[in-house]
Amino acid sequence: MLRPLLACCASLAMLLPVQTATAQQVAIPPLVRLIVPFTPGAGSDVMARAVAAQLGQRLGISVIVENRAGASGTIGVTAVVKGPRDGSMLLFTSASLVTTAATMPNVPFDITTDLIPVAIVSDGPMLVGISAKSGITTPAELVAAARAKPDSLTAGSGGTGSVGHMASVLLNDAAKIQMRHIPYRGAAPALLDVAAGNVDMLIASYSTLAPQIKSGRVLPIAVTSLQPSPAYPGIPTMASAAPGYDATIWYGVLAPAGIPASVLQRLHHEITEIAKSPELRELQKMDGAGPVMATPEELSRRIRASYAIWKQLAKDKNIVAE
Repeated sequence: MLRPLLACCASLAMLLPVQTATAQQVAIPPLVRLIVPFTPGAGSDVMARAVAAQLGQRLGISVIVENRAGASGTIGVTAVVKGPRDGSMLLFTSASLVTTAATMPNVPFDITTDLIPVAIVSDGPMLVGISAKSGITTPAELVAAARAKPDSLTAGSGGTGSVGHMASVLLNDAAKIQMRHIPYRGAAPALLDVAAGNVDMLIASYSTLAPQIKSGRVLPIAVTSLQPSPAYPGIPTMASAAPGYDATIWYGVLAPAGIPASVLQRLHHEITEIAKSPELRELQKMDGAGPVMATPEELSRRIRASYAIWKQLAKDKNIVAE
């Protein structure tokens, strides 16, 4: 029931019919700006730069990455929504696009009509990272501790409405527990407090948690996917203690609604091929992820479904991102 939702989904929807077109038939602008609504160095930024390098080569054009962070990512997204519709400005974002839109009261765009998914280049599980000082080492122990003392265990996040925050809300719901949310301005400061023992838990990608996992101060006790991940042998699923729990995170490219169908199809083809390249596979492997082989129409339906679920969860739990 909660499974589609966490495909962490994100982005949006209204899809134009896609038609086959050869490279010679499609006019791609000579300069494409790939907008990342987060700061340089974030997971989405690293992935975007890898995609941009190959996309420029494949199309024979210049593709540059622009970071437009702020307002929980809405500044960058709004720029794309209001930008040119000829393929010269695209959005590279993550599942947080959907969770943010589902929790903010006044979003300056509609993810179900203002954006069109082009391709998802990486989709994989997050990890439940626990402070080594907490004494918790398994999913069952986490659930038992939370049930024993409701609202005593703390769950940090990169901010209210972020995918990590909503994944912890979903965990509360699936396990019938109540952990107290501690929002931060980004996952990095949250991780430091988990490592220090000031906060008990943080749900995030491996690449985010890696420094403190390697230090031994944060323990990866579970994966958030419904099934175990071959990338993390020996780490059980959170669903083993919270039946049905499933929360993955994706990174992908979206375009403003109104982009020509032929341009959309060409971009979809090229970016999907890039997502299968050795360079991208190396980045995906770090987080136990892989590309999603789906058409823009299929991605659109998936995003719509996940947005509806996140929106309902936010309403039920009275979650509002400022």
